[in-house]
Amino acid sequence: MNNIVDAIIEIPAGSRNKYEIDKSKNKIKLDRVLYSSMNYPAEYGYIEDTLAEDGDPLDILVFASETTFPGCLVSARIVGHLEVIDKGFKDQKVIAVSNVDPRYNHINNLEDIPEHQLLEIKNFFATYKVLQKIEVIVKGFHGKEETLRLIEITKDNYKKKTL
Repeated sequence: MNNIVDAIIEIPAGSRNKYEIDKSKNKIKLDRVLYSSMNYPAEYGYIEDTLAEDGDPLDILVFASETTFPGCLVSARIVGHLEVIDKGFKDQKVIAVSNVDPRYNHINNLEDIPEHQLLEIKNFFATYKVLQKIEVIVKGFHGKEETLRLIEITKDNYKKKTL
């Protein structure tokens, strides 16, 4: 199974702005600014033509050595995912690295990412909605093979919805 996907970036790493692509207008809009003083820990977006359990495309975080911009298409190498429950719905966060950035050539599995970076991701999702009084439960990380199966399931969900 191919572990490279195209990620559509909505939010650059380090931003507090929550951008979303408004498909009906084919424009990028500022949905909100995070209530917390935290910044997104990696490039953040979604995998196109997927449908996750929360009704949205499957979320993805992409580590890269430089920030991109909202709407940028990034070739991303999957290494795992973080299981999150947001407002009672499973909301998995795929973890990947830029496949075109040579500084990440050595990263192929979750174990290759420094432990502290993984802790930052967990901390971000555990606390970024606290001031909105929205409960987010952060579960654990899952490896690449399980994540690739998750992506296939969400692609199938998308196909079934669009038939």
